Amino acid sequence: MKLNLDTFSTVNRPMYILEEARLRRNLRLIADVARKADVEIILAFKAYALWKTFPIFREYIHATTASSLAEARLAYEEFGSKAHTFSPAYTDYEIDEIACCSSHLQFNSLTQYERYHERARKFNPKISFGLRINPEYSEVETELYNPCAPGTRFGVSANRLSEQLPVDIDGFHCHCHCESGAAVFKRTLQHIEDKFAHWFTQLKWINFGGGHLMTRDDYDITLLIDTLRGFHARYPWLKVILEPGSAFAWQTGPLVCQVVDVVEDHEIKTAILNVSFTCHMPDCLEMPYTPIVRGGKHRIADDKHSPYIYRLGGNSCLSGDYMGYWEFSHALRIGENIIFEDMLHYTTVKTNMFNGVSHPAIALAKLDGTLEILREYDYNDYKSRMD
Repeated sequence: MKLNLDTFSTVNRPMYILEEARLRRNLRLIADVARKADVEIILAFKAYALWKTFPIFREYIHATTASSLAEARLAYEEFGSKAHTFSPAYTDYEIDEIACCSSHLQFNSLTQYERYHERARKFNPKISFGLRINPEYSEVETELYNPCAPGTRFGVSANRLSEQLPVDIDGFHCHCHCESGAAVFKRTLQHIEDKFAHWFTQLKWINFGGGHLMTRDDYDITLLIDTLRGFHARYPWLKVILEPGSAFAWQTGPLVCQVVDVVEDHEIKTAILNVSFTCHMPDCLEMPYTPIVRGGKHRIADDKHSPYIYRLGGNSCLSGDYMGYWEFSHALRIGENIIFEDMLHYTTVKTNMFNGVSHPAIALAKLDGTLEILREYDYNDYKSRMD
């Protein structure tokens, strides 16, 4: 069916809708940055893993990054190339298969390296090993997302490295950003070099992780490219890798849902939706952040002078499954679409089936204006989670 991308008027059930035109816009920008900066930019599955869209991605990028056996298999079996894999802790019962599905294997600690590097090499003789480092500097303000906070479980600090790295460590992996700008990367890079450049002559590559939100409108692309070129000039033998997740799917589509009831208590009106914040938009409660609602103006508190202010409530039994307040231009009607903007990155990979509430479908708004349903969910999907 033809789709109105402003109102989604023909959509009458919960649905994540990926807009192909917006996705390709992001992919073109990312590919252009990679070319101009002479770096490799790969997709991080932890933020986006809609494998039915991988044919589009393969037109622009050639590799992905995984954090688990399941993601490594997704890279190998569905994307068609072996993964750059990092996990805080590999296990005896998964390491062999992970190694087979990985081109790069990055260890979180020297003990993990010592335990598994020979075994991984046995199953994949061509694999390249890396070590995650901790620069002890990050500008991520939300501690839940700060990988360099004191007491972090991520990476090896400089004072724990010996003068000579293990002979088969080819690279460093450093992740310390979250939806950050180029100026943050430039400042962070100085800390990385100050602490770890001593070992760069022993390496072949360095992976600066994710969180580089280069597709955001206010991101300074020129500064990013100049910073990466400057790094190349100082260390021309190092291949540079970036692995953003959000940047690929940033602003590529909404979650469309519907009002199913309006209830009122203590003069607070709540529009109950057929989606759930805790199930279908968990970062809104975890981070937390306030989503943008199309046609709604976010308010700090209920304004009794406006008759059209609502909290938006989910349909799970969690008491806190709501957010608010938003002011609309009219009284919300049963069946009316509520459109949560920018709900493809992270949201689609973090959803759950708590309470067995109906799970939104996933769809692609194609370039020709038609809607292709990529995935629908039913009772059997819920039941399989309990097997």
